[in-house]
Amino acid sequence: MSGLLMPALDQDVLSRRAQIVSALQSIVPGEGVVSDENEMRVFESDGLTAYKALPFIVVLPETVAQVAEVMKYCGDNGIKVVPRGSGTSLSGGALPLEDAVLLVMSRFNRVLDIDYANRCAVVQPGVTNLGITHAVADEGFYYAPDPSSQIACSIGGNVAENSGGVHCLKYGLTANNVLGVEMVTIDGEIIRIGGKHLEAEGYDLLGVITGSEGLLGVVTEVTVRILQKPETARALLVGFPTSEDGGQCVADIISDGIIPGGMEMMDRPAIHAAEDFVHAGYPLDVEALLIVELDGPEAEVDYLIGRVEVIAKKNKSSTLRISSNEEERNAFWAGRKAAFPAVGRISPDYYCMDGTIPRKELPTVLARMRELSEQYNLRVANVFHAGDGNLHPLILYDANVPGELEKTEEFGADILRLCVEVGGVLTGEHGVGVEKRDLMPEMFTEDDLKQQQRVKCAFDPDQLLNPGKVFPQLHRCAELGRMHVHKGNVPFPDLPRF
Repeated sequence: MSGLLMPALDQDVLSRRAQIVSALQSIVPGEGVVSDENEMRVFESDGLTAYKALPFIVVLPETVAQVAEVMKYCGDNGIKVVPRGSGTSLSGGALPLEDAVLLVMSRFNRVLDIDYANRCAVVQPGVTNLGITHAVADEGFYYAPDPSSQIACSIGGNVAENSGGVHCLKYGLTANNVLGVEMVTIDGEIIRIGGKHLEAEGYDLLGVITGSEGLLGVVTEVTVRILQKPETARALLVGFPTSEDGGQCVADIISDGIIPGGMEMMDRPAIHAAEDFVHAGYPLDVEALLIVELDGPEAEVDYLIGRVEVIAKKNKSSTLRISSNEEERNAFWAGRKAAFPAVGRISPDYYCMDGTIPRKELPTVLARMRELSEQYNLRVANVFHAGDGNLHPLILYDANVPGELEKTEEFGADILRLCVEVGGVLTGEHGVGVEKRDLMPEMFTEDDLKQQQRVKCAFDPDQLLNPGKVFPQLHRCAELGRMHVHKGNVPFPDLPRF
């Protein structure tokens, strides 16, 4: 089918909806409120396109005051709110709900301040990740976290999901590069956490907000750390006869005390797809390809390149190229950055997973994933943030084949269970959203999940913000103070799937 129809609404609901639309239009005038079914269809899904639902109403505010008024109105009237940035979430974190206002922050797209002396920038949440780097590039600075979707994903969404990227091994995730946020709570209060200073006193609320997936509030401003570009950056392109050899090389590089600026790995299907798409010069006769970037002073980079070469040869590397100029280094990365869209050329559909494992378990996990691939009779193209153990298996399937999507989801769930089994976690940077929601008990006990919900209740006592995400079962805030209480649980219904 081409999409989900808007559910039939009875007269009382239609009347109530009209009242809400009118109230929101008085707060966000002009074209700031969208309620037409066809116009809302563009918002029916995020990057996890297997799930679709039309929002109840879409609101596109332009000012912090408007966000605060919308939030207060919704909070006072018990109306659910789903925050959304660019909609690139791969876990369904920005999936709309048919009974919730979708608060879209795309009009918050300005760089407000660049402070080179303090090495930070203040931006609105709708600014793209790459847009921050472009804003400071002329002065030799950049913003370090660089997800593959950086040309499109917004910094507000990066904060919500604690996004990473190919350079997060050395320079950290979003949490390590955000200094402060301005956030609006469900009761319309505007709060500021952190700022241009490096450390804030008291509880680490900034750490709580970063990665909270829109469950605690709506971010309206972000202060980020900017870095000076390193003097030298060179990349090695290393091929291996097996993925296990490549995985062991990753572990050996880190254990030798070397922290590359970035270290990424691709297997044969991903290598071929990326090379056909970008023509980056990747070797096609290898089973695994490792991209290792070293940056810093030129003498240090040259020295570390020599050490990495020795380690690669020890792990049976069959090819090794070192970038000789900036154009060649960028070409090495262009293939990796384009790996996800490139895989779309070899399969009608693919399901992008996200789990994290201890680096030493990489050879074991790769072998187990091959076994699962044969068991489910589904191909997998693997792309890894290898340095920090963040896996992105791409399960190839055809949604037009009955039952294949369901089989793909089962395969993906087994991969995530495997990650937890070997000592890893369910997500590295994509978040839990709806994709991993029902797998949370694989990693957390009921007491763990209740404690996490207590944090949400402190910010959102009526649980109106992004409901249905992260938690497999919702406990009413009034009851979470009691231990071992099992009544009052509200199971979430099955989500509409495309």
